[in-house]
Amino acid sequence: MPKYSCFDNRELSWLKFNHRVLEEACDERVPLCEQLSFLSIFQSNLDEFYMVRVGSLFDLPADEKENKTYMTSSEQLRAIFKESRILLHEKDMIYARLCDDLKKNGVEIVDFHSIAETEASYLERYFKAEIEPLLSPQIVGKKQPFPFLQNKAIYAVVVLEKKGSEKLGIVPCTSAVIPEFIPLPGNAHRFILSEELILHFMPDIFSHHTIKSKTLIRIIRSADIDTEEDNMGEEEDYRKAMEKLIRKRSRLQPVKMEFSRLMDPAVISRLCEYLKLDESQVFHSEAPLKLSFIFKVRDMLRHNKELFFKRRVPQKPADIDPSMSMISQIEQKDRFLSFPYESIKPFLKLLREASIDSNVVSIKMTLYRVATNSKVVEALIEAAENGKDVVVLVELRARFDEENNIEWSRRLEDAGCRIIYGLDKMKVHSKLCLITKKNDNEISYITQIGTGNYNEKTSEIYTDFSLMTANDEIGLEANQVFNALCLGQTVTETKHLLVAPNCLQNKLICMMENEIAKAREGKPAYIGIKANSLTDKKLIKKLIAASCAGVKIDMIIRGTSCLVAGVPDETENITIRSIVGRFLEHHRIYMFGSGDESKVYISSADFMTRNTLKRVEIGVPVMDTGIKNRIMNIFHLMMQDNVKARIQQPDGTYRHAVAYGKEINAQEQLYDEAYINAPNAYN
Repeated sequence: MPKYSCFDNRELSWLKFNHRVLEEACDERVPLCEQLSFLSIFQSNLDEFYMVRVGSLFDLPADEKENKTYMTSSEQLRAIFKESRILLHEKDMIYARLCDDLKKNGVEIVDFHSIAETEASYLERYFKAEIEPLLSPQIVGKKQPFPFLQNKAIYAVVVLEKKGSEKLGIVPCTSAVIPEFIPLPGNAHRFILSEELILHFMPDIFSHHTIKSKTLIRIIRSADIDTEEDNMGEEEDYRKAMEKLIRKRSRLQPVKMEFSRLMDPAVISRLCEYLKLDESQVFHSEAPLKLSFIFKVRDMLRHNKELFFKRRVPQKPADIDPSMSMISQIEQKDRFLSFPYESIKPFLKLLREASIDSNVVSIKMTLYRVATNSKVVEALIEAAENGKDVVVLVELRARFDEENNIEWSRRLEDAGCRIIYGLDKMKVHSKLCLITKKNDNEISYITQIGTGNYNEKTSEIYTDFSLMTANDEIGLEANQVFNALCLGQTVTETKHLLVAPNCLQNKLICMMENEIAKAREGKPAYIGIKANSLTDKKLIKKLIAASCAGVKIDMIIRGTSCLVAGVPDETENITIRSIVGRFLEHHRIYMFGSGDESKVYISSADFMTRNTLKRVEIGVPVMDTGIKNRIMNIFHLMMQDNVKARIQQPDGTYRHAVAYGKEINAQEQLYDEAYINAPNAYN
């Protein structure tokens, strides 16, 4: 048997995850329109990966090594580009097959080779009347330098010849006033993409030149901006400084270029020279360069329910009475929500109650990503207008949500909320809400701690947990967390909560060491972890030590895993599986021990160094026996999934779990249970 390493490179592991997303786009058990969605998700994932991870690799010295596989930055980039070509070729083949399936269902994406003469005449008239007046063509020359190309926008590029000399012509194809596609007359389900229409009529646009070749291009720019205060003036308003940085991001260096038509290598070299790209960063695509139009295609087929997942609606939790006060129910015993299977409405009701309850004196909350029309923020505004002391930590550095959060921070501030923006050099990623009550001279708390954002939209498509408790010890520690944040500090000691950066990684290691000690004494020892990513080397090394000591370790890691399971003599007691399905697996669970003595936590923190040591994260022990058993049952159900689960192999690859008997799709089964248990099911 070959000797395998128990470490994998972070970036290459992430590409394996995105390949699992791509597999969903060609899984025949997935309805056609959902396959299309997965194809689009694959592309948007890859775009963000290049913007963030590849962008950051370019910022490092070429010979700098990462700490797991010791690949240099340049070696990682070469490996990323090589793997990307394989994935993009597979994407092209899947797209072609999906187009054939769409055609069978009455939707056709056409080009000028597949339409009738009358349709071509219609498109020519449409182009002349509706599109050409909106275009801004340019010929690159001494008086018209190569233009700035927007991130993720599509451009038509042509090689022009006139009097024996060659020049480049460029036409932007992406605009708010240009539709994504143009339907053909008489059949709105047959259409041509706007960029293809523009490209076809480039000879008309550049009528005084001969067109030698033409293509569509799309570039991806780095988004790796440094949001730390060192780059900001001492007296500069933080919110304004963040707005400047966001504008700066749109102009960062390109890291990738895609093109749709094969062109002379000399032309590609010329484009690379203008864009300061190496040719290894250039990729040919048979599929459209932008797949956002897919969601309009889905709308065309809404009438055919067989082409979509079965409709599911978040249900009323069986353990919560909607006719009773949420505060009084939580004071009776801990309450728990499991998204997307259960509705976020009880939590929203809690916030609304707190905003008008005369005994509530303050509401404190951390906001990382919120919905565009956030009912959570509306409740906080109402509370402030009702005279409550409302303290909101708005994390302006939530990547790609900065502008949304800046706007919400203004609205909250205008309503009278106290706004804080987090800590120097450290994001606040925790999901923490503290409601403080004063009845006579007695202070009490309602604390909510979750694994996901306070976002009504994502609560319907991400799997997350929300725990609401009146436990005074938890409330006191949550209050310490907020007091520290208000002073620009972090808590250094806790008894119950796991609070990064000082009281999470070390406590996890201590609990792992307890399981190692049990195993060495011949006692049953168990660790169960569910997270989005696993990259923290200190935690990885302790997991390897636990495996070597005989601790049984089950891990559900959706995305990146720098730990490789099943390697003989090192990780043979570890199993790692990834579930990629209809809903985005997002909750984090930490379990230590088994039976009545087991400890169960839910948390906002992944097993990544950035979460455990460089952010403020919260984990909470689940003390209610019923809730604890429910979480363990959910975890063990996911461990039995043999439909959407892939199991990591000792060589670092992933294979679908094999169904030897009944097929188990954990997500669908959890939704079935939510419908069965709901007092009055939503439809």
